[in-house]
Amino acid sequence: MLHARIPESLDDAIRAAASELGMSVSNLVRNVLANAVHVVEAAAMRVPGGVPRTQRPAAAYGPAGDADTRSGREAATPAGPARVLGWQEATLNLNAVCDRCNAILARGTRAAISIPDPATAPRAIRCLPCVEELGRESTDER
Repeated sequence: MLHARIPESLDDAIRAAASELGMSVSNLVRNVLANAVHVVEAAAMRVPGGVPRTQRPAAAYGPAGDADTRSGREAATPAGPARVLGWQEATLNLNAVCDRCNAILARGTRAAISIPDPATAPRAIRCLPCVEELGRESTDER
């Protein structure tokens, strides 16, 4: 268990973000902290003389969101779930985090970006193994 004193304004912002994402404050904070630890570890490994550390997948820290997000049919957005029409593979120009498994996706790696419906909805990013799993799920449903 972790306790921290934070300003009321930050508490309000965290609670609002968790509500918009349809997840508990605890899960949101846990996912944010897990991703922050991975980013710091990844950055430390790039520093000359840095000591490599064992990399743990974000999934080891707990679920990455609600069941709808993990199903692959919808991607969580700050405005709520959006339907995903498809996924477009791309080379990342910025670091990102897979919205399904919380994997850190480094700049220069291949990942998939959602094509949301409506088109104005925020786009989700997924690692290629999570997108490939979608294909396996759809053939299993047939």
